[in-house]
Amino acid sequence: MKKRGPWTTLSERLAYETPWIAVSHHEVIDPGGKQGVYGVIHFKNLAVGVIPLDDDMNTWIVGQYRYPLEAYSWEMPEGGGKRDIPAIESAKRELREEVGITAERWTEVLQMDLSNSASDEQAIIFVAQGLTFHEPEPDHDEELEQRKLPFEELYQMVLRGEVRDSLTVAAVLKVKLMLLEGKLPG
Repeated sequence: MKKRGPWTTLSERLAYETPWIAVSHHEVIDPGGKQGVYGVIHFKNLAVGVIPLDDDMNTWIVGQYRYPLEAYSWEMPEGGGKRDIPAIESAKRELREEVGITAERWTEVLQMDLSNSASDEQAIIFVAQGLTFHEPEPDHDEELEQRKLPFEELYQMVLRGEVRDSLTVAAVLKVKLMLLEGKLPG
């Protein structure tokens, strides 16, 4: 038996594993004293995302089909990074791969727990400024569409529910607040 806060774990076993996640089956006693089952998804990578902003307050988003949702999604450049590598290095790689941008200035704007009722997935979001442009270098398994637009337009898309990706929604709202408060150059 192992205590996890007010929970007691009676047993734990690996149910399923891929290179990206591990799903474990836990026999537990909940805080109310009832015995049950808890499934936990462990993410092997850290999620990273980037809001690139140029001097004219334009940004870039990436469109792609998301298999679990069976839908097309517009998102900021984002992806996974090894946990033993600084998150900013993974963010730099994702920005270069997905939209062909490198940046001089990086600001961490947000850390998030993405689905803490079922997983331990964590994310770190950055703003990239002082941009230089190159050809995108997407991974072999990605079919991406890039789009440049004013940051304000992306903000309005979030407000209208046209952009639903949780990392992008949270990042855009936080960056908008930081801009309004004068906490980011722009």
